[in-house]
Amino acid sequence: MNPRQSLLELYATGLAAVNGTSVVYRALLARAERNPCHVVAIGKAADAMLDGARRYLHHALRSALLITKHGHVAAHTATLDNVQICEAAHPVPDESSLAAGQALLDYLQALPANEPVLFLISGGTSSLVEVLADGWVLEGLQALTNELLANGADIHEINAMRRSVSRIKGGQLWDYLGERAVTCLLMSDVPNDDPEVIGSGLLFPAPSARDFDWQMVANNAAMLEAMAASELFAPTTIMPEFLVGDVLTAASTCVQHLLDSEPGIYLWGAETTVQLPEQPGRGGRNQHFALAAALQLQDADDCLLLVAGTDGTDGMTADAGALVDSGTCLRGNAENLDPVACLHAADAGTFLEASGDLIHVGVTGTNVMDVVIGLKL
Repeated sequence: MNPRQSLLELYATGLAAVNGTSVVYRALLARAERNPCHVVAIGKAADAMLDGARRYLHHALRSALLITKHGHVAAHTATLDNVQICEAAHPVPDESSLAAGQALLDYLQALPANEPVLFLISGGTSSLVEVLADGWVLEGLQALTNELLANGADIHEINAMRRSVSRIKGGQLWDYLGERAVTCLLMSDVPNDDPEVIGSGLLFPAPSARDFDWQMVANNAAMLEAMAASELFAPTTIMPEFLVGDVLTAASTCVQHLLDSEPGIYLWGAETTVQLPEQPGRGGRNQHFALAAALQLQDADDCLLLVAGTDGTDGMTADAGALVDSGTCLRGNAENLDPVACLHAADAGTFLEASGDLIHVGVTGTNVMDVVIGLKL
């Protein structure tokens, strides 16, 4: 089998294992409860997670509110009479995020007293839904968000800021829930799966007096384990270190490991950061990672590296990442592009499109950070 195609199939196998529809359905099936309830699904994987709940609950699903990224609503979902839909902005909130925040409060207020609510929360929630604290305006939140993103802040730093300016995050949404029963299924897009960081903690920390039932239904480790168990390659090794911090350092770490290792597949989870110039070009952290790695793989005909987000996007682009090899730089050079110049301009996407190495998978229905798949032939 073609090695490139095999790596793409392995990536697809991992995505399927943590798809929102299947993980929510399995979680609810294991609970063996089908009590009437209302559902609030928020995040980039919200449509798929709601689909899983709808498939299990059937007529027990009284109503639902879906808040997700623009373009992430399935055609079928849009036809459902009992689902209210809000599409909002990510990664920088805008007026649609504030509208979604108000829609959330209005929806909760309109629910019959004491009827239970099932929350389905995935990454992206922090930007998609907001009710600003007194004294804050949207322009101030946008300026802070852009500054943190440009300076390579990690998700913990960004979401700590978001909690500090919000009336609903950091567990404050409980103020609008009354005494009703609340259950929450979470999909983690943060290192260490901290529920207070996922979505900036809409429901975390919970009041100590509340009986709160919550569960993590998908994370990066589950995707890596599914790929390792797929038997598409042998041997396959899940690397113990999770890649965080500077993207260029992470790229060098992975390339050096491949060069020094025996033949096989090597899997990493990742949530790296990149410093952006004042006027960045096309791309995202995974494309930046991949192009930096390609520069170091030019003499390694036996190595390939796939670097991709799990939500199907990377930065502000609709590409998930890239799959690079020893010929990447030559193919881009043939289109009169310089890989080093493109890296400096944060324009990796332009180079990788020219070299034919971008990965485009569309909306995946999941969001469990990034994965790096290395192959040594």
